[in-house]
Amino acid sequence: MKQGKFLWLLVTLLVGVVSCSHLPGTSKDQAREGNENGTMDGVAEIKGDLGPVGNKGQSVPDIPVKKFRLKNGLTVLISENHQLPITSYYTFFDIGGRHEKPGITGATHFLEHLMFKGAKKYGPGVFDTTIEKNGGSTNAYTSMDSTVYHQKFPSHLTKKIIEMEADRMVNLLLEPAAFEKERQVILEERKMRYENRPSGKLYLAMMQEVFKDTPYGGSVIGDIPDLKGVTREQIWDHFRRYYAPNNAVIVIVGDVDSQQVIRWINHNYGAIAPSKNLAEYKQERDDPTLYTHRARFGRSVNIHGGSPSPMFMLAYKGEAYGTRNSYVMDLISSILGSGTSSYLNQRYVQGKKPRLASVYSGNYTLKHSGVFYIGGRLLPRTNLKSLKRSLLRDVKRSCTKMITDRNHHKILNQFLHSLYHGLGSNSGVASFLGNYEFLKGDYAHYRQELAIYSSITLEEMRQGCRTLFNPGQYIFVSLWNKHPAK
Repeated sequence: MKQGKFLWLLVTLLVGVVSCSHLPGTSKDQAREGNENGTMDGVAEIKGDLGPVGNKGQSVPDIPVKKFRLKNGLTVLISENHQLPITSYYTFFDIGGRHEKPGITGATHFLEHLMFKGAKKYGPGVFDTTIEKNGGSTNAYTSMDSTVYHQKFPSHLTKKIIEMEADRMVNLLLEPAAFEKERQVILEERKMRYENRPSGKLYLAMMQEVFKDTPYGGSVIGDIPDLKGVTREQIWDHFRRYYAPNNAVIVIVGDVDSQQVIRWINHNYGAIAPSKNLAEYKQERDDPTLYTHRARFGRSVNIHGGSPSPMFMLAYKGEAYGTRNSYVMDLISSILGSGTSSYLNQRYVQGKKPRLASVYSGNYTLKHSGVFYIGGRLLPRTNLKSLKRSLLRDVKRSCTKMITDRNHHKILNQFLHSLYHGLGSNSGVASFLGNYEFLKGDYAHYRQELAIYSSITLEEMRQGCRTLFNPGQYIFVSLWNKHPAK
């Protein structure tokens, strides 16, 4: 999952996301010692200057946030909103599918499931029941780059949620019976998402082809042999290594008092030990050379699947989150295939001689790499090879035809609209802030991003478009029930 900039946030939620060492020698009770209502020892409040946007008078909301960091490395963001007595609570862990190696693929997503199966103080079922019986909700998702847990609940539960979240960060049960039951649940989930769903099977094939032999070239859910073979001990090691305060960001938004909340957090999380060798583990998986595109481009891949009409994804090399060219690709993607007025929709779906039932495009920016893609489903009697030739020709031509001053301004306005719409709820604000903090170490980075988008020129977009759609730099993946089964 596109975790960061506005488009990235949207794409991450649409693709590449599956929702559904700690305290060596230290007990849970030791981790709770201290005066929960008084002490602030070991807590540093971090203050920063948001700074002006400074481009074209774009209006950007100033979200009131207090940022703290505990001695053990835990980062906490709190934003007070007293309009309604409700609160959202997000926990971001810097652990995703890319951190896994052959033999334990899917371990991160497996662990996400097990985090809801009870901890030492609050046993099986207590976490969900406590929230849901009070009218709240809880869920989580895993992407290639991160794992995120989120809750919505009445504000009077805030102290209890903090206690329960701290409990499962350090004292997860991983009961053998629950472990084996969840293994079967995940195997069925994989079938539902990939093997039995044409769109999922196509997406997985595209990712595997584009990111071949890189940490992004797998499935978040995991490979079937690994899911069948992974042991409780391997998952426990994964938990102890990555579920630690120095690998987490907590974001709380709602009807709370910041100073009271940080005292509760310090009381419950403050004595949890950081993961000792975390920097070494992460340095190994963050090596930029691991993420260099190794796939062979300029080819087609045919997949047998359950779709009676051909489906396709045309993929190009993307870039990692945060590069200037990745922002250029965001704008190109929106103009090319976002909405009914987009270039491809008007040409292939809404035109006088439509050839596609649907079409879309996206710029999926991951933390260390990316992919730009165009996808769609063919109408009956549309020839797949002919459609491919036309599409390759038209995307190249689009660099001049579609990139106009009018479209540029329209897309920037859409970004602002998306931004304000997403900030209309506590959950939206928490997700928004947490993603920026996770990716850039700065929750206010969205202000700089808007300035970057506003500074991109038409010629820059046209040149970026020509470079992106350079002949021979694509992989065309199609799925159809008439393709030969391998």
